Amino acid sequence: MSFLKKIQILFYSAILFIACSHGAANQTHNQEDSVSYSPPATGSLNKDDLKKYYDAIEAFYDTNLVAQGFNGAILVAKKGQIIFEKYHGYFNLEKKDTLTQHSAFHLASVSKTFTAMSILKLVEQSKLKLDDDVKLYFPNFPYNGITIRMLLSHRSGLPNYLYFMQQLGWDVKQFCDNNDVLNYLLKYQPPLTHQPNTHFSYCNTNYTLLGLIIEKVSGKTYAEFLQHNFFIPLKMNDTYVFTLADSQNAMPSYDWRGRREGLTFLDKGFGDKNIYSTARDLLKWDQALYNNQIFTQQTLEEAFTPYSNEKPGTKNYGFGWRMNIYPNGKKIIFHAGWWHGNNTMLMRLVQDSATIIILSNKYNRNVYQAKKMANIFSPYFETDEEENPENMKEADLKNENPTSVSQSKKKK
Repeated sequence: MSFLKKIQILFYSAILFIACSHGAANQTHNQEDSVSYSPPATGSLNKDDLKKYYDAIEAFYDTNLVAQGFNGAILVAKKGQIIFEKYHGYFNLEKKDTLTQHSAFHLASVSKTFTAMSILKLVEQSKLKLDDDVKLYFPNFPYNGITIRMLLSHRSGLPNYLYFMQQLGWDVKQFCDNNDVLNYLLKYQPPLTHQPNTHFSYCNTNYTLLGLIIEKVSGKTYAEFLQHNFFIPLKMNDTYVFTLADSQNAMPSYDWRGRREGLTFLDKGFGDKNIYSTARDLLKWDQALYNNQIFTQQTLEEAFTPYSNEKPGTKNYGFGWRMNIYPNGKKIIFHAGWWHGNNTMLMRLVQDSATIIILSNKYNRNVYQAKKMANIFSPYFETDEEENPENMKEADLKNENPTSVSQSKKKK
């Protein structure tokens, strides 16, 4: 072989090596971008604070969750920095496949936070107004004086479709979707539970209609709108809107004894439930609500304002967010969920830049005791307050998951 030929071989080999190395580096970078979350630099905590928080959270976790049959995920962070993260139990109790950071749980009513913020995004885009009458989007809507603002804040007075669909003759062997709910409102005109905008009454119908409004105004499906505006920009790669086609692969849920919960005729809809996500993806969602990454400051202030002030008390509701407002000025912004065997909690301690996320696919009432961890970061309340699941009255609890309420009563 000539000397020139050897030089050519060495040259092309070097080029090939550099190209392959560059490609591998890019591949690794892309893989990391698609699955990892890097907390902001402002989230750095010193070792003493980390240990203090970790030890206190671990004590809660061991006592209130693991010792009580917890099957799920917990993540606690401050300024975006993960302090405590655990995955306990199984994705599928029959198969014994271990939960991981990529295991997506049914969020139940935590899904409402995405629906509400989608409506507010459309407001930012000047595609609708909060005080638009619902009749503007559903011309034959039989109820007067109900606005988008009232749907968001659960002040519409509409009846809950979780009850009236079956009461008005829906065949429970058939799945019903959002349009079916709307059509039953148009056809049967079930009576309001109270006059619009007189007081708060938690009702899934509000968010079922908001889901339809999102589709009508945006020209996209509900799932497409969320993907385009939230999931893709925030790299929430394990988050999706459930459809019946996902039934075989989605995480199943179980009652407190570990018996699998099956689908019902109520499982096809969206807006009020049916988003699946992970603890890490929810942290990305939480962080986007701090840094004006997705919304303006004005929008965030509107979302987190309490709108039901007829009666004194700590509990209130904004636009898709529950809140506890304490006499010392502290405020907890959160939403919880309960659907079939799924119990969920996304809690934001904004004044402490802290986030508490608990997701479970095996019924566990203790998930809703997450509020007890607030005092780990700073004083919020003087004594532990025993709360109903979802931090609601019994009437609200029934509206969240009526089939499971009867089961919980049997267990007492």
